[in-house]
This record gives sequence, C-alpha cells and structure tokens, in this order.
Amino acid sequence: MAVAMHNVTKVTKASTMKDKVGNPLDFNLPPPGTAAAAKLPRKKKRKNKKCPKVMKPLSRQKIRSSSAVESKSEIGTSCTPHRGLTSSSSFRFCDRPSTAGSLRLPSIHTPMSTSSTALASSVDRLATPPGRQRTSILPESSQPTSSERRKKVSLLAAIKPANEKAEKERFLRAKCQYNPYFIYKFPADAEVLERVSMASDKLLPQAILIMERAIDQYGCYENFEAETGGQIISRGQINNLVQRYLKKEDIEREIVVNLTEELLSRGSMTRHKGKPQLNVRVSNLREYWVDGLLRHELGTHYVRSYNTKFQPWYNWKVRKELDMLPMNPTEEGLASLHSVLFRKNPCLWRSALLYYTVYMASKLSLKDLFKDLGRFVSDPHVRWDYCIRAKRGQIDTSTPGAFSKDQVYLSGALQILKYRRQIDFHMMMRLGKVAFQDIERLRGYADLEGTRVPTFMEDRTSYIKHLDRIAEANGLTDLVLKSA
Repeated sequence: MAVAMHNVTKVTKASTMKDKVGNPLDFNLPPPGTAAAAKLPRKKKRKNKKCPKVMKPLSRQKIRSSSAVESKSEIGTSCTPHRGLTSSSSFRFCDRPSTAGSLRLPSIHTPMSTSSTALASSVDRLATPPGRQRTSILPESSQPTSSERRKKVSLLAAIKPANEKAEKERFLRAKCQYNPYFIYKFPADAEVLERVSMASDKLLPQAILIMERAIDQYGCYENFEAETGGQIISRGQINNLVQRYLKKEDIEREIVVNLTEELLSRGSMTRHKGKPQLNVRVSNLREYWVDGLLRHELGTHYVRSYNTKFQPWYNWKVRKELDMLPMNPTEEGLASLHSVLFRKNPCLWRSALLYYTVYMASKLSLKDLFKDLGRFVSDPHVRWDYCIRAKRGQIDTSTPGAFSKDQVYLSGALQILKYRRQIDFHMMMRLGKVAFQDIERLRGYADLEGTRVPTFMEDRTSYIKHLDRIAEANGLTDLVLKSA
C-alpha cells in the first residue's frame, strides 16, 4: 500500500511539472505505434553542420625534437592531421613560419635532415626544377584569347618563348648550369619546326675566320662593340634617328614605328592594321648600329616587299608556276651586307656568330652551347641572346636542336659577295623578293614602273666599292669565297 501511494505521488508531482515557458508537461503519452501517437507533432531533425577542425597551437613542450622528426620522415611520407602529438602518432606541419622560438618546423614537401650530404646546393635545386614545372601549358592568365587563336601567326611569333625572361633569370641564378624549359603561346607545328631544324657546317671555316680576325684586332667582342657601335643610346635618341631616316627616304607616312623591349632580334618588319610596321628593340642599341638596322629592315626588306607588289610573282601560285627559287638566302644576305655597309670596320661578326651558334646548337644543349660561345663572347647577356635565337622553338633545351634560319645571313652574304661583279643590284631591288639567280630570266616579265631603289644604292660604282671593302675587311678573298 505504501509503495502504491508512493508511485501515485510521483505521478501527481510529474503531472504538475511545467517546462521553461510555463506550459504543463503531460507524461500521459499514448503508447508508440498507435493512431494517437502518430498524430503527435514530430521534432524537426537538426542538420549536421560539419565545422572545420582547427588545430590547436602547439606549445614548445609538445613539439618533438628534430631527431624524432627526422626518424619519422625516414619511415614514411604519409601525413594525418595532428591528434595529440604523441610519439607514435603521425602529423603534418604547415608551411607557415614557426613562432616557437628559433625552432624551424619542416615543410610537408621537404623532410628535415641534419646531414650535410643530404642537403642539395642552391645551384642543384635551380638546375633540377620539380616535375610539376615541366609543362608546356601556359597558365590560365597567359592563355591566348579566342580572337587571338583565329589570327594567323608568323613563324617567328610562334617560336618566341612566352617565359623567356623567367627562364633567363633562373638560368643566371643557377650560374648557367641549367637547361631552360620553354613554353609557347602559339606553338608551331612539329612539321614546320622540322623543316627549319637542319643546320649546316659548310661555311663553318669562313665563320670562324671572320670572328678570329675580329678578336685578333679588338681583343674581344666587347671591345669590338664599343669601338664599332659607339655609345648605347636612349629611346628618344633612337626615335630621332628613325624619323630622320624615314624623312630621307620619303616614307614617313608609310611606316608605323614600334619601339619595344620584347624582341629577340634587334629589329623586324611586321604589319599593323594593314600598314607596314618597323619594330626596334631599344635595349642596348648602340648609336652607329641604328643606321645599319634601318638599312637592313627598311632599305632592304621593306623596299623589296614594296616592289614585289608590282610584279606578277606577288601571287605565290605564279611563283610556283615560274619555278622561282626561294627569296632566301639572297634576302637576308643582302640585308646583312647593308647593315655594315658604311661602318668604320664592316665586320660580319654577327652573321658569322649566328651561323656558328646554330650549328653548335644542333649538337649541344643550351647550357653547353652557352659555355662553348665563351670563346668568342664574354658578356652573359649577349651570349644568352645568341643561345635563345638558336634554341627558340624547342621546349626542352637539354637536347640538341636548332632553329636553322639564322644561318642564311652569312650564307646569303657570302654568295652575293662572290658574284658581286656580275649581279645587277638595281634590277634585283626592283624585281622585289627574288633570288639573285632568277634576275635574268625574270627581267622580261617585270613591271618596273613605280618601283624604288634606296638612296644608298643609287650610285652603283660607290655601292660596289663598299662591297669590296666588306670582303677585304673580313678576309674573304676570291679563293675563300670560291668554296662558299
């Protein structure tokens, strides 16, 4: 009876209990599974919101010694989030600097090692870039736009590395013991690159002869530059010289001038919005070289291109029907001679060194090529310019290979010097972009009305004398030229 009364009392007290808001609590609920229980309101399920786990800051007492870290890194590289830092648990450290005194925490990518033999030198790390950097894909920010992809890109633009500056800095930081890895915004087709990768050694003796004569006279390339090129001039001075030349030739309104630092070569001719554009690299350009560069680009390339418009072979199908020879090496050979035509010492150093560099690039990696060129050029920046010209188009420069077009400068110049007394230079200019071997058979098809000859070629006798002086200054006797 006492027990029963006790139970009734508990129920009575429970039935008078209230919740936090004052509502009476009802403990007389219907049994589960019945129709009455199904009508009861159900409690909404709370979504399980996962919160990111935050690592607690490590105290100095809990950090294990470097020897423990070293032994752990030697066992394996698998890492799990920090859970207490016991001696048997694996852990992961962040790359941010430690605040625990002077103790440095190891990086997840580089296990700590106190052994001096295990540490690679800075040169080795630079010369052996990680595999993730060995990619020919441009970062998203540098990818060409859809409109850029639709445009036709010249071969010289396609083989210009997009990361040339970054790879140059890495190469120099590695003390020139690193083979650059180039990427391209508009990669050229493999078939096209294969056609311009055949290097020749036919004129190698003449190229070395020209460079050795210059070294015997000036001691080194740097002295040759200073004495024959004059002082390095500013952008404003370059522009003044360009405008003076355009006015002299009466072509001011025909040419767009672009002074830039993005060229691999000293100058080039392209088209901008339908107009011919002269591109000039302003960095390290010397005073006496500007006139030669303008005779090269405007006095040769532009004038011959202008004259071609009047000829039937302006159409490439007609060129094929007439079985015409390629315009190179005549085109670049003539331009190379015009570059040095009025110089105090008309040495063909640049043409010779380009020829030599291309041949050696076909046999060597870039870093070995850079070392080999030290016999002729000391300045690392000048050497890099020659190496990059010969290796452009390649992705991995650790393998032999070359862009052989640069050999046409010397081969064309020597051919013209060899036949300079038989060539009709005025007719060759008026016919446009043709090989000197095709002059006589194309003469009857030519339309000469409206064609031009640059002012420096108007006096034929004086022009031939300047060519004679170039041959003599470079030791190119008739006997030497006979084998060219």
